[in-house]
Amino acid sequence: MPSRQVQEDDHEIRDFTAARTPKPQRVAASGDGMVSTQHYLATEAGVRMLAQSGNAVDAAVAAAFALAVCEPAASGLGGQTMMLIHSRSPRRTFALDGSSRAPNRTSLEALSRERRRRGYKATTVPSTPAVLGYALHRYGTMSLPEVIAPAIEYAEQGYPVTQLQQKLLSRVQKHMRTSSAGPLFLKNASRVYRIGERFRQPVLAATLRRLAEAGIEDFYTGQIAQMIHEDMARHDGLITEEDLAQIPWPIERRPVSCHFDNMRVVTFPPPGAGRTLVEMLNIFSNVPSKYRHLDSPEGALLMAHVIRQTGRDRRDRPYDPSFYAQIPKKAMLSVDYAKRIARSSLKQVRTAGETTHLSAMDKSGNVVALTQSIERVYGACVATPELGFLYNNYMLAFEDQDMSHPYYLRPNAAPWASVAPTIVLLGRRPWLAIGSPGSRRIVSSILQVLLRLKRRTPYEAVAAPRLHCSLDGTVSLESSRMRSDIPAILQRHGFVIDERDPYSFYLGCVQLVVREDNRFIGVADPRRDGSAGGPR
Repeated sequence: MPSRQVQEDDHEIRDFTAARTPKPQRVAASGDGMVSTQHYLATEAGVRMLAQSGNAVDAAVAAAFALAVCEPAASGLGGQTMMLIHSRSPRRTFALDGSSRAPNRTSLEALSRERRRRGYKATTVPSTPAVLGYALHRYGTMSLPEVIAPAIEYAEQGYPVTQLQQKLLSRVQKHMRTSSAGPLFLKNASRVYRIGERFRQPVLAATLRRLAEAGIEDFYTGQIAQMIHEDMARHDGLITEEDLAQIPWPIERRPVSCHFDNMRVVTFPPPGAGRTLVEMLNIFSNVPSKYRHLDSPEGALLMAHVIRQTGRDRRDRPYDPSFYAQIPKKAMLSVDYAKRIARSSLKQVRTAGETTHLSAMDKSGNVVALTQSIERVYGACVATPELGFLYNNYMLAFEDQDMSHPYYLRPNAAPWASVAPTIVLLGRRPWLAIGSPGSRRIVSSILQVLLRLKRRTPYEAVAAPRLHCSLDGTVSLESSRMRSDIPAILQRHGFVIDERDPYSFYLGCVQLVVREDNRFIGVADPRRDGSAGGPR
């Protein structure tokens, strides 16, 4: 006869099976604005702001706070946030560089790679609260309590765990069990939540409520800051009240851009990876149209060469963003350099963390592309028990060999970022907001969608099979969804094939919003839990 506990567990499973997780709306249309995020509740939060006459910044900030609750594997208050904003009035497009900072007591000699992977020494000073607060204050129209209300609601009431969330939490379960994050993110501090089981975060709800009442500064100079400082001291962490008091407000920077066909593509400057996207597009501007067909063997082969070459260029040409604007010759943005790479790549063809992204538009013409992260899946796997959010492990994102490198690990340094939130304009009018998580796969994911948008619907362009080529020549691809001769031609040209699942988590997750006349179309990548939505 089964034990009472087994009977209770079986009853619990039946309850959760009966109340399955909602099916995300992957494609949406609206005449009053649009939001696309990696979780349906975050999309709902952004849509609520638009429905209450908020603008795209209000919607994006509300969605970002909600993602800190509903997608803890990828983002949260303990991470960093980068934003690209197009303002309708005054008309301008600009980046908010929300880089986090290494603590003042940082010393590479005292930090092994494992210590930078997990634990209290792995985290940089979180910038997400500062960036969201700054964006809302300067460019939003609603109050902090208004935009943070949905996140508080989701943290208090909880939400059903998805299959993806269960899978990701299983990856770090053994680390969570022995850390301060276990009681917050594991059921009874010991096991992974089942699919459909409701996950509540009352401690995080209290922290969010404190932010709403006391303001963003409380995270850095108030009660929350004091709790972070004390917890870090208890666990021999590096962040102190002095680090927090130097609030990492974002720096407004000029984006990088290029023209591709009839589009002007505006994307994120250093320390982000927008330069790589610009170089890729400049290369594809100089190849015959038949090689832009990514579903052909020749097109896939050219894509692999381009991704590999531009990745090498980014590695070999790092820039400090504060110094970058003063450099007269910027090879990665040069059309002439791109032409040379295009000729070289064509010759070869003929002869041969984790992150989250959201996009938002309003009917007035304001646009936001926002990417935020806690670096690897579930970040540092530690959390202050009285605050409820995970700390990032951005200490892994620094250079640790070359002391002259602009992103070398030193006190108060900013980590190197792979993000590329992007806005595309037709004439002077914003047409598309796009971005993706995925570390080094971010830019290649965006590029493949941009190329496919010429011939496919937005959803088809996002859902189409992808590939990525690493610097060592390994091509990761959704091979079962591609022509069988594509892996073969790649292998003949010396690439190593890494077969991935269909709709692979590894190959990014594009969130896209496009404006077509007076309608907005939103697309959420089927590779994760995202959804799109707009006011009705």
